[in-house]
Amino acid sequence: MSASTVSATPAEDGNTAPEAAAGPPGRRFQPGRMASSLRHRNYRLFFFGQMLSMMGTWTESVAQSFLVLDLTRSGTQLGLTLAVRFLPMLLFGSLGGVFADRRDKYKILYRTQALAGSVSAVFAILIATGEIRMWIVYLLALSLGFVNVFDNPARQSFISEMVPPEDLPNAVTLNSVAMNMARVFGAAMGGGIVALLGVALCFGVNAISFGAVIISLALMNKSALYPGKRASKAKGQVMQGLRYVRATPELLIPLVMIAIIGMLAWEFQVSLPLMATQVLGGGAESYGLMASLMGVGAVFGGLVSASRSRPRARSLCVASLGWGLAIVAASLMPNMTTELVVMLFVGYGSVTFNSYAKTVLQLAARPEMRGRVMALWAIAWLGSTPVGGPIIGWIGQDLGARWALGLGGVAALACGLLAYPALARIDRRALVQVPASASVEPGAAR
Repeated sequence: MSASTVSATPAEDGNTAPEAAAGPPGRRFQPGRMASSLRHRNYRLFFFGQMLSMMGTWTESVAQSFLVLDLTRSGTQLGLTLAVRFLPMLLFGSLGGVFADRRDKYKILYRTQALAGSVSAVFAILIATGEIRMWIVYLLALSLGFVNVFDNPARQSFISEMVPPEDLPNAVTLNSVAMNMARVFGAAMGGGIVALLGVALCFGVNAISFGAVIISLALMNKSALYPGKRASKAKGQVMQGLRYVRATPELLIPLVMIAIIGMLAWEFQVSLPLMATQVLGGGAESYGLMASLMGVGAVFGGLVSASRSRPRARSLCVASLGWGLAIVAASLMPNMTTELVVMLFVGYGSVTFNSYAKTVLQLAARPEMRGRVMALWAIAWLGSTPVGGPIIGWIGQDLGARWALGLGGVAALACGLLAYPALARIDRRALVQVPASASVEPGAAR
């Protein structure tokens, strides 16, 4: 699915979404576009702040998986921990999107980043003092989940306020690149720290890393932002967002794909630790290395995606098919060496699929609806974990880690095949009408 498909989509008031007006889809590899959004100082600050913060998050992610396995020795419990963390997103994510549409996203992020850092700090103290228990792990995971209800839609939709519309696809993709560069170093660092120094330090590192985003926000020039039009307070805004998505195939089809794939394929925090320990005979350091190699592939895939201005709609299906094949291959590898090689392709496929999906959602949504649309992305991609995490954990525990990982690959293959005809039709319709480009000046509401 591509941003170009939005151009033929009427908004609720009968007008075409302004962000659709950036021209026809770009398929040609354009190295000069690879980092075009980084020329904007505000986005550049955010990019590096996010990357440092996500390094801490990945360090903690590795540690949390092995903390739960040390406490319970259960893949099912590992899945349930992730389910508890993302349950608030599933239940209340739409409310977080409405909140982001009504409020200053810049101010929201200040508060949510500070709260998330506080949760990690409490984790670190309790682990270091030997007071950690599984019920506390669940409670703190739930607390972080409620912070993410407000943080995720604000953070995702804030990207569009740091760059003009023509650089938004590149900015969204580079944001995914930053996340995966962080995974390369953060996961490896997490595995090494867990193996050598214990899990408490990983949570402490993450608590400190949230300061990077807070500092980047403080250094921004607010007059150079591209503020979106805020939604006025009114009843029924959650349902309004749902109706808007249901009436817009360019949003609905990617969100359905994201929900299914997010529920069954994007559960690597469950399936990969189980693969590392059950099948490949490793531990925390092996899982960290697998996640890092996956991040390397994702960085390369993200840079390739960033060099293209606008992928076509059916490109999302192609990405889903390629990613599914890579995941299935990873589930069949006989040893760690071959597994690490395939992880490169798994990472490449993950960032390509996710960046294509987020780009079209950002561009298809009207500015005053963007927070709600990105909240639905978070519900589909992350909020599906309360369902998928326990399922993958149970399959890994009872049927084996290969089955748990392979199921996600089959889900991605099925989504790519089934959605292809509909997205190809959207591509053809988008070629009929491409509105003239609209320019937006910094400081002006869109």
